[in-house]
Amino acid sequence: MKVIEKITLVIYSYIVLLLALIFYLLVLNWTNTDTIVILIDKVLNNQTYTNIMLVVNTIFVILSIKCIFFDSSSKKEKGKVEGILLENESGKLLISKDTIENLVNSVANGFETTKNVSTKVIFDDDNNVKIDLTILVLPNTIIKELSSNMQMRIKEVVKKATDLDIKEININIKNISPEQQEAQ
Repeated sequence: MKVIEKITLVIYSYIVLLLALIFYLLVLNWTNTDTIVILIDKVLNNQTYTNIMLVVNTIFVILSIKCIFFDSSSKKEKGKVEGILLENESGKLLISKDTIENLVNSVANGFETTKNVSTKVIFDDDNNVKIDLTILVLPNTIIKELSSNMQMRIKEVVKKATDLDIKEININIKNISPEQQEAQ
């Protein structure tokens, strides 16, 4: 939800709360209708208050119509959250972010010198796939060679499995993992 919609919803809620409280006061006879009528009359007889009320009411009517008849989230935003939709003459296929993340994790974990793989998949506006990969490596790892081989292998596996081209793969070497001690 956008910031303006949130602010409007809060203001709208306060107005409804105020009207409900006034209604309770009238129903429970804690105030009489003459007091409410006098307050409303004072507001309506003041030109400044009347103009402010007209503007505020117009804004609320427009926003209410927008919220009732138009969805606040666009189809593009929904597609980004879910995945990439591929279509052909036989039907549709939705490939989720989780699917691509699992593919990437399996490839990255297949390298002997990697540990603790963390993957983030991002779809841009043109449905291009970008992957951010965070890993730990073992000591004596040739990082440049590892990253180049990993990027190439990930692109191959994802292309073969999903027919998607990976636009970029960013690898973040978080740390060098301590060597595992061999059991004696």
